[in-house]
Amino acid sequence: MVIDPATLPTATAVDSDPRHTPEWRRALQASLPVGIGLIPLGIALGVLVVQQGLNPWWAMVFTSLIYAGSLEFVAVGMVAAMTPLPYIALTALLVNFRHVFYALSFPLDRVKGGLARFYSMFALTDEAYAMSVTGDRKSMSGRVIVYSQLYLHAYWIGGAILGATAAQWIPDNIVGLDFALTALFVVLSIEAIRAQSGYAVPAMAVTCALIARLADPDHMLPIAMGAFVSLLIVRYFLSRRKVSADA
Repeated sequence: MVIDPATLPTATAVDSDPRHTPEWRRALQASLPVGIGLIPLGIALGVLVVQQGLNPWWAMVFTSLIYAGSLEFVAVGMVAAMTPLPYIALTALLVNFRHVFYALSFPLDRVKGGLARFYSMFALTDEAYAMSVTGDRKSMSGRVIVYSQLYLHAYWIGGAILGATAAQWIPDNIVGLDFALTALFVVLSIEAIRAQSGYAVPAMAVTCALIARLADPDHMLPIAMGAFVSLLIVRYFLSRRKVSADA
């Protein structure tokens, strides 16, 4: 029997197959672009901690135990002002209420083990959610999801420690660090739009944001989110009715 060498698997072909790539490496490759955006934000948080008069080690406490992105920036000022805990808790609920909706479609069922599941719920951030439900990442295994969350958490903690350590050398009026969050979410939004089968949902989101901006700029976010969620609920029931009618 003659064997055609062209039909034999080469080392390159095997190495390029995602199934032969260690899960920790796949998670690192997936999380690195997002991590590049998280590090400047972490630096900004670390600088803010020091500027508010807190000890630099508070940066690690915030990023390790709270790990809630925008809430941490709010919490720094509240802690520095000795705000009562009930007010801090209420603020945390309002700022992070969107995570309730993340839980509806986050693939937690792929994560095995009680400890891994607990951490995955704790580390469910906007970035981790976007990574796990868009594009080819819908097929991410439970280990890849948890590894990705660990890497994102490490980027965030590392950036905050770096910012707190170097705060004395970073000017107060530095420009650009705060834009990293905007740029990061623009990229994540583009990936989410590409993963959609149509443009109805992105159009609904933009419309709600514009209407809320015109109606009440001071309360744009809750109005826009409330309107968007309402439209999604209506769209869901309409699609179910259509499926029932077709059946």
